[in-house]
Amino acid sequence: MRLILAPMEGVIDHTMRHLLTQLGGYDRCVTEFVRVTGLLLPPRVFYRYCPELRSGGKTPFGTPVYLQLLGGRPEVLAENAARAAELGAPGIDLNFGCPARLVNKNDGGSILLREPDRIYRIVDAVRAAVPPQIPVTVKMRLGYENRELLQDNCQAVAAGGADELAVHARTKVDGYRAPAWWDEIARVREWIDIPVVANGEIWSPQDARGCRESSGCTDLMLGRGALARPDLARLLQADWNGNVDAHPALDWGQVLRLLQDYFELLQVHYAPRYQGNPIKQWLVYLRQYFPQAAALFEQVKRLRDPQLIRAALI
Repeated sequence: MRLILAPMEGVIDHTMRHLLTQLGGYDRCVTEFVRVTGLLLPPRVFYRYCPELRSGGKTPFGTPVYLQLLGGRPEVLAENAARAAELGAPGIDLNFGCPARLVNKNDGGSILLREPDRIYRIVDAVRAAVPPQIPVTVKMRLGYENRELLQDNCQAVAAGGADELAVHARTKVDGYRAPAWWDEIARVREWIDIPVVANGEIWSPQDARGCRESSGCTDLMLGRGALARPDLARLLQADWNGNVDAHPALDWGQVLRLLQDYFELLQVHYAPRYQGNPIKQWLVYLRQYFPQAAALFEQVKRLRDPQLIRAALI
């Protein structure tokens, strides 16, 4: 089983990748999307989204970080993919899954699932522009309004030369509402002969077992569940290996120490007025599993002074 840390815009950046891969269990991370419109982006943009490019394209704990691109123009995406590869990205990921209205309005993300031919042209152009030893992967949803073009889109991805397809088992219209339709991913596996990764509503080892059974996938991508339970990847690996006692689940005291470590990381990478925002965002996810996180969120949600936030985390 391989576990991939999903890209989550504005939430899982390089500081969170640092923290979560330190705990272990992940085989790969994917950056937040780099928006590509009509220009070849300068190197500083790629380094901002993926500082790991300066250290071999890996987190400090050795986990590879693929660089994700979002856009709708094949030639421009290909040009930027080539630049990312030149800068040391160990893999290129293409975003056909983002459901955000502004992103879709600007010709990016899941709206492209209405045009399988353009999906093919994008993947084909990027694959041709990137050295063969660098994987090109794709993240997509089941569809935009519905699932009618699911087979066409999946076959377009495979025909374009992608090395792997991750499927978030919901449409754009579904948003993030439960359930995730894992059984639809089983159909995808019948249509294409490249590896398929399942994503959506994986919050626990029990969910992971259910997803694998319904989808037929061995490999999983974790997003919101990884934030709600920071050691989720480690727990899933232990469950997969039949050694559930290898890493007992983190308790609140251990999670609180992770919050403290995270806040110290933010001191290095964020201006003081922004240092509290990622902590508050993370607490919103943590409170889904740890009731203490809800109380702490109420305590810090209006604080702006980093020193007051630090004091609340002790």
